[in-house]
Amino acid sequence: MKSSPIGHTGVHYEIFVRSFADSNGDGIGDLNGVTNNLDYLKNLGVSAIWLMPISPSPSYHKYDVTDYYGIDPEYGTLDDFRRLVHEAHQRGIAVIIDLVLHHTSIQHPWFREAAKGPDNPYWNYYKWLHPDEIRARKLATRDITADSGERNPWHSPRGATYPEKYYGMFWSGMPDLNFDHPPVREDVFNIARYWLNDIGVDGFRLDAARHLYRESEEPKNHEFWQQFGQVVEAAKPGAYTVGEVWTRPERIAPYFRGLKANFNFDLRLMIEEIVRQEDDTEDLIEFLAYVHATFSVVNQEFIDALILSNHDQNRIGSLLKGNTDQLKVAANLLLTLPGLPYVYYGEEIGMLGMKPDENLREPFLWDIRSRDTQRTRWRRGKYTTSQTVRPLAEQQADPNSLFTHYKTLIQYRNSHPVLNDNLSRLKQTGIRQQGTLSFVRYSPTGQRVLVIHNLTGKPIDVVLSPDEYWCHQLLFETVPGSSFKADHVLVPAYSCVVVE
Repeated sequence: MKSSPIGHTGVHYEIFVRSFADSNGDGIGDLNGVTNNLDYLKNLGVSAIWLMPISPSPSYHKYDVTDYYGIDPEYGTLDDFRRLVHEAHQRGIAVIIDLVLHHTSIQHPWFREAAKGPDNPYWNYYKWLHPDEIRARKLATRDITADSGERNPWHSPRGATYPEKYYGMFWSGMPDLNFDHPPVREDVFNIARYWLNDIGVDGFRLDAARHLYRESEEPKNHEFWQQFGQVVEAAKPGAYTVGEVWTRPERIAPYFRGLKANFNFDLRLMIEEIVRQEDDTEDLIEFLAYVHATFSVVNQEFIDALILSNHDQNRIGSLLKGNTDQLKVAANLLLTLPGLPYVYYGEEIGMLGMKPDENLREPFLWDIRSRDTQRTRWRRGKYTTSQTVRPLAEQQADPNSLFTHYKTLIQYRNSHPVLNDNLSRLKQTGIRQQGTLSFVRYSPTGQRVLVIHNLTGKPIDVVLSPDEYWCHQLLFETVPGSSFKADHVLVPAYSCVVVE
C-alpha cells in the first residue's frame, strides 16, 4: 500500500525540545530525549513531529540561528539527530524542522562580516539604509503587530563607524535577511537541500513566512515561496512545507502557490470562543466554507493546518481554565474538522501557560516529580506543576483522562478513511440546534460522514434535517450513551458522534 504524501493524512505534534524530555540529566531537554519517547508518540497516534529550532543559537528558544548546518550542543549532535530521524522513520513518523529563514542571529558569520561595513561582500545579505533615507521614506517606526512588538526596527551594529542601520523586525538581535540579493536565496536553497537530502528530514515549518518582504511588497513573498516550494519538491518529492502566515484568508491564499500548508490562526480563536460559550456563536462552519473556497481558487490541494495553541499563543488549557470537559470538546473539534491537526506538546495532558512566551514552553510532566527522571529543569513551571496538571503517567492509567480522550480520538481518526483524509472537504448541514455544531466531511471518492458536536453540559436530542436522511448508523462516540433512531441522534454532554 503506497503511503500518502506527508500532510495528506495523520496528526502532527509540535515539540519544544528544551522542555520535552531530558536524556542525560543536565536539566535540558535534548534530541535523545525525543528519540527515547518516539514509542509514546507512536502510541498516541502521531504521524509527524515538528521540532522547534534545533540549530546553534545564543537564545533559549533558538529562533536566532548562528549556523544553519549544525545542531545546538545543548540539544546534542548531528549524529543524535540522524538517529532520531532514523528511529522516527522506523516507526512511520515523519520529522519536520523549524527553518528560520527570515532573519539570522547577529552572531551569524554572515552578519559578523556584513557589519564590517558597506564594502564587505556580505553587506547585501541584510537590509541597510542611511538614516536620511529612513526618514525620507517614513520607515523609522513600524506598528506593533501580533507577531512583533518592535516599534523601532532600524538598528546600528555595536562599534559601527558608518551611518547605515540594519533592519530587524523582531529585535536588534535578529537582523532580517535581504531576499532581493540572489546569493541569499541560493544559500537558503542549499540549506533546505542539505536537511532534506543529507540529513533526511521530511519537510519544514517556515517561521515568519509573511515577513520576508514588507507588506507593500507582499507579491515578492509569494514569488519567493513559490521558488522555495519548487526547490523543496525537486530535492525531495512529496516533502512537506507549512507556513506561519497570519492574515485574512484572501491574503493567505497566494502562499499556497508555494507552500503545501498554512496555519489557520483565526480558526483557533473561534474554537476557543465557541467552546467557552458552549454554543456556535461564531458560525464556524460558514467561516470555514468561505476560507476553503478562497484557498481552493489558488490550490485545490491546499492543506489547512489546525491548532488549538502553539509556542506563541496562550495555551488552550489556560484559556479554558483547565476545564477538562471543555478541553475534550476543543480536542473533538480539532480532530474532526477537515484539515491537518497539530497537537502542541503537553496539550494532550492539559498543560497550562499564558504569555510571556517562556510560560507557554514549560517542562512536560511525564510523572510525579519523585519518579520523573525525564522532566526538564531549565526553568520551574509557573503554570504547569504537579499541583495544577496531572502528569502523563497518572492520566495513562485513567480511562476518563484528557490524555485517554486524545489517544482514543486520534486513533479512531487514523482508522477512518474520511476523517483521516486531511484534504477531505466540508459541507454544511441543515441542523441548527443551539449548543450543537455539526458538519459533513466528504472525500473525492464519494465517502462522507456526519459529525455532530454537543458543546454543552446536558445531553441534546439532535433532530436531523432532510439533508441528513442518508445517515443510518452511529459509527463512533467520544462518550458512551449516544443513540440513533429514525431522524434523531442523542448526543451526550460535551461529546461528539460520527454518523454515516
